[in-house]
Amino acid sequence: MSGHNEPPKSDDVVESIVPLMPIVLPVGGGILIFLLAFIAVFMA
Repeated sequence: MSGHNEPPKSDDVVESIVPLMPIVLPVGGGILIFLLAFIAVFMA
């Protein structure tokens, strides 16, 4: 019973995405800004 020190395995989607947030948020923001600018130019 000495091998029970590891934390429980969690397959939560949110916990698997959290370490990627510093990459995902700027990329998503850049895509959103590009799409909004494209729509604004297209509608003008």
